[in-house]
Amino acid sequence: MAKRRFGLDNRETWWGDPQDDPKRRGPHSWRWPIVALAFLLPFLVPVTRSLLAGPGVTVEAVVTGVVIYAYSLCYLAFPLFSGRERRERLAFGIGMNVLGLATLATTSASAFVLLYGTAVVVFLVAPAWAVIIDVTAVLAGVVILLAEGRFLEDYGDLITVASVTLAMFFMGNLVRAIRRLERANEEIATLAVANERERLARDLHDLLGHSLTTITVKAGLARRVLESAGDIPRAVEEIRAVEGLTRSALSDVRATVSANREVSLSVELVGARAALRAAEIDADLPHAVDNVRPEFQNAFGYVLREAVTNVLRHSGAKRVRVRLGGTWLEIEDDGTATGVVAGNGLRGLSERLAAVGGTLTTSVRAGGGLLVRVEVPRPDPSPATPAVRAEPAGGLA
Repeated sequence: MAKRRFGLDNRETWWGDPQDDPKRRGPHSWRWPIVALAFLLPFLVPVTRSLLAGPGVTVEAVVTGVVIYAYSLCYLAFPLFSGRERRERLAFGIGMNVLGLATLATTSASAFVLLYGTAVVVFLVAPAWAVIIDVTAVLAGVVILLAEGRFLEDYGDLITVASVTLAMFFMGNLVRAIRRLERANEEIATLAVANERERLARDLHDLLGHSLTTITVKAGLARRVLESAGDIPRAVEEIRAVEGLTRSALSDVRATVSANREVSLSVELVGARAALRAAEIDADLPHAVDNVRPEFQNAFGYVLREAVTNVLRHSGAKRVRVRLGGTWLEIEDDGTATGVVAGNGLRGLSERLAAVGGTLTTSVRAGGGLLVRVEVPRPDPSPATPAVRAEPAGGLA
């Protein structure tokens, strides 16, 4: 999985468009015009008074007034452009800074008037574009002040504009980083829910598939015993086994839902032996699991459960053979399968084995039937620990 970065340390962050969240308040709320007017009035009031105090209505005064109020309206309306296409936002930001420079050139206002445009660009376009546009605007402001002979008088305000814009630049990118982190947390929460659903579905499939299959086999055996031989004690024994399996399955469902269920390989061997015998399938199963590494027994137990369930459901096999090693497991049957179909069970097993670094391979035997093999790479032995060779366990059940 690619590492996510939220600061200004990669090209994507510098050139990526700001992500705007329409659910958020702020500039999109009704409060923004009030806040914007509070910032604009200290600039508009004196400039408007100076225009009205002129000798009369002139073309220059009209043009100056249009430029000033167009610049102010851009400041009021900039949130409306935050959700637009990149070209529109860039055009708006550049146009607003041009109006700001025109205002500085046509009025006696201080260089501080440029701050409205430079601040808007910081929040409207990508950081790289904000740097390009704002640096250009400040340098153009320097040229205008030098041309009008006001540089020595107003250079302090120009420095203030640059400093405040820089501070807002970092503040804006901090806000974006926080919003990206919030979105990442939302995605993590969504993925956690999805993963929990997948875990629950996988566990219930493995659990109920095996339990219901075994219950079906034993109930069928009890029916056949009653129909053919009338052996009531044997039928009662099988029915009691069905009752016990049902209770065990109910307990396992509760444990699965609460994520407290653990599978034991030895218990699964006992269950597999009973289920195969009830289905009248010869079972060549190991008598012990001591040679299997403890950290792999849980995963191997799931594999054994699913493989035996598939044998009971689909294979038509007469014999099943299971072999165990320290880091591997093999289940082989002599059924009629001629191909491998990857269903939910095999996909679930692959996910479980991936958690311990194992692999699952399924192949068709030459004489018919399936061979399922699970193998986990053997961990590197510690230099202080001598290697112990584990022999496969086997034996006829």
